[in-house]
Amino acid sequence: MPNWNHIVREHLAVLRLPPEREIEIVEEQALHLEAAYEDALADGLSAAEAEARALRSYDWRLLECELSRAEQPLAARALQPTLELIERKGGIRMGSFIQDLRFGARTLVKRPGFTLIAVLSLALGIGPNTAIFSIVYATLLAPAPYPNPDQLVIVWSQARGSRDGTSFADYLEWKEQATSFQYLEPVWPRGFNLATTEAPERVRARQTSTNGHRIYGEDVWLGRDFAPDEDQPGKNRVALLRHRLWRERFGSDPGVIGRDIRLDGTPYKVIGVLGPGVNDRLPADLWIPLQLKPDEIANRQFRPLFVVGRLKPGVTIEQAQQEMDAIARRLAERFPDSNTGRSVSVEPHQNNFLPVDRVRNLWLLLAAVSFVVLIACVNVANLLLSRGAERERETAIRAALGASRWRLARLALTESLALAAAGGALGALSSVWILQGILAILPPFMLPAEADPRLSLPVLLFTLAATALSGLLCGAAQAWQASRADWNDALKKAGRSAAGSGRRSLRHALVVVEFAMAVTLLAGAGLTILSFWNRTKVDLGVRTDHILTFGLPVNEGRFSSAAQIDDFYRSLLERFQAVPGVVNAGVSAPALPLQGAGFPRQFSVVGQTDVAPSLRPSAGVQMVTPEYFETFGMRLLRGRALTADDGPGSQRVAVVDERFVKRYLEGRDPLEQRVVMGQFVPGATRLGFGGAVPGSPVEWRIVGVFRNVSNLEQIGDPGAPQIYLPFAQSPWPQAMAAVRAATSPEALRPSLAAAVQAVAPDLPLIDVRTMDQIVGARLAPDRLNVALYGGLAALALALAALGIYGVMAYTVAQRTPEIGLRVALGARPTQVRLHILREGLTLAAVGLVLGLAGAYALGRAMQSTLYGTSALSLPVLFVVGLVLLGAALVACYAPARRASVVDPMIVLRQE
Repeated sequence: MPNWNHIVREHLAVLRLPPEREIEIVEEQALHLEAAYEDALADGLSAAEAEARALRSYDWRLLECELSRAEQPLAARALQPTLELIERKGGIRMGSFIQDLRFGARTLVKRPGFTLIAVLSLALGIGPNTAIFSIVYATLLAPAPYPNPDQLVIVWSQARGSRDGTSFADYLEWKEQATSFQYLEPVWPRGFNLATTEAPERVRARQTSTNGHRIYGEDVWLGRDFAPDEDQPGKNRVALLRHRLWRERFGSDPGVIGRDIRLDGTPYKVIGVLGPGVNDRLPADLWIPLQLKPDEIANRQFRPLFVVGRLKPGVTIEQAQQEMDAIARRLAERFPDSNTGRSVSVEPHQNNFLPVDRVRNLWLLLAAVSFVVLIACVNVANLLLSRGAERERETAIRAALGASRWRLARLALTESLALAAAGGALGALSSVWILQGILAILPPFMLPAEADPRLSLPVLLFTLAATALSGLLCGAAQAWQASRADWNDALKKAGRSAAGSGRRSLRHALVVVEFAMAVTLLAGAGLTILSFWNRTKVDLGVRTDHILTFGLPVNEGRFSSAAQIDDFYRSLLERFQAVPGVVNAGVSAPALPLQGAGFPRQFSVVGQTDVAPSLRPSAGVQMVTPEYFETFGMRLLRGRALTADDGPGSQRVAVVDERFVKRYLEGRDPLEQRVVMGQFVPGATRLGFGGAVPGSPVEWRIVGVFRNVSNLEQIGDPGAPQIYLPFAQSPWPQAMAAVRAATSPEALRPSLAAAVQAVAPDLPLIDVRTMDQIVGARLAPDRLNVALYGGLAALALALAALGIYGVMAYTVAQRTPEIGLRVALGARPTQVRLHILREGLTLAAVGLVLGLAGAYALGRAMQSTLYGTSALSLPVLFVVGLVLLGAALVACYAPARRASVVDPMIVLRQE
């Protein structure tokens, strides 16, 4: 017979138990081992085999771990443990955790319905969260895909605090005087007509110095790079092709190197192809050296450039800003006519062209989808609490057998972490399709070209952290209950179905919390819907039906005089009018409604005190043909419109809009006023960020006032005051055309293209769209907000309804004896049903009231993206309240009906 006392004592020696307690435990465990040994002998095993079987029946590490917690006094626990105990306890804890994990997994498998609901709830929160975060990370957090992106900056010229283009002369002064930059390179974004064997094609180019592309770390993949002197006037015209253009337009033909391509009719020799990669997403098809001409350098009013810089190592943006401020002050002193009131801003390159409102909206979306995750966590926490109440007796028995409160709490957390792991894995998988769906409805140019939303390693790490946090949040309530429950009282209930008031109160509180968060999301969705609705009802000042628009990118070299420009477009309009189905056709330069505010031009009003040219007021100037107003159905308020008689030899006239009159001519008769501004001189002027360069000042008499027209891309935003000039008196080479059709405008496209080809075979039609499509594109960001916020709000509402349904269904199940007794005492089914409905709706109403604070905070944060609504819209809150209470009513009806049909005899007999 083995000495079982000795064997047990050897295993427990590391615990250093008090002698009297050690004797008790050793004797008790020895008896268990001896019984196991005798059972093995009875089964026919040998003595050695029976001893081995008895020893294997014990998990000695787990026993040591439990006894170390339960038996050792606090003072003994504080003593320095031996190395052996540390090593053994590490293995014990890991083994114990794995055991808890296996137990939790087995328990979840036994309840597939419960597990499926919990996992799906978490996946519905984690999936959208991962998809939205991948967009936020790629856009706002990921480093730009350039070498040392923190050194890249944009140096902007500013007028009255707003960004403006930079003149060639100012750039050269900056480059000569600034010492903070390794590189300071000009960029002139331009469009060219690329001649092809089929039809001319519009391509985007960047004219820059020979180092302009190198600042982004772009290498030549095929051919050679720019030579250092190829940006000097008189050198051969050469071009570097973007890899995307080389692949798509030239079929990846290496023979294109050394071949001439014609851009706006001018030959350029292809010397190289840039490498593939992230730069292929940038909005440029080719790079061309910028050869500065003396007349362009001398004209300080021509501002077509933006300037890209790379800071020297160790130089901060603040230091560069101080240096550029000093340079701007010196230039204002030397050139007061062009530089007074102008400043310079040095800004980080990353997301420099991304509007501030869009950045805020991305963070708000991430916050909103995080609310959905929290609602899902609250739902699962409620499910776990309900399940914990069902297992209360089982847990009490574990506590009676020696399990510590921490061990019980850890068991609850392990189970919730297992659920979260499954939900996180499913959510990460579903986020792939969610992300694809979002990107499919994302308007073009909504994100910067450098952004590449995908499931990258940082995104997956974020998902892992969100999953772990979700697991802890889901199990926290159940773990807290396990750490403070009275298990003696639970055992005394002997299986009676009565949920503790503490558990019930906690479940009700969680329902209130998730309804409050749902209110916040529903209110945000309601505000975006209301804002979108308001924008659709904005009076654009023009008719948008049955109108086809397109651009005519005519090369300036085609014309030698203003008369040739006017004759060219007059001939085009005559051909357009001859196309069957055309009602009216007009031309405007530089833009059409909803596509820009025209050339920004400073002016003065005759009779008012004049100021320095750079401080004069400004307005957007459009050059339009007489048919323009009729084509768009613009409403004349006073005076007359422009007519065919307003030609080059007649008095120079203009019409203005209501904004112009209100801002600059308040209290005076506009038809008696004249404005003075520089003439637009074709051939000597060019289009840049700063508009067209003015020629000599000319007076223009105001002859009419038209209704305001929305000329900004964001519908509903206040636009700049407008001045409309007769196209014949101020023609411009590049223009936009608008054609009103009797039927479908898109059906006229082939005929209109043929009419253009008859006059100019090398001229493509660009940006061909109907006005309805343009309006739709301008509303696309608001439509996207409605889809995203609406989808998240619907998901939050569904989860909240599911949560209150679960709580009320469990409440009915737990209170069945009470309900049966009420029915036996005379309560009618209707009263029972109303009682349950009242309880559920009370929880929803409390959540609704508490959610108003979150709704107001979200509305304040969204205010800059909203139109025509305040942060706290009463109609929106009213609808949200109805929807929320309606969802709660529907969710509570099934449990209430179940309670109303309880048979008291069956219930009382079971009790």
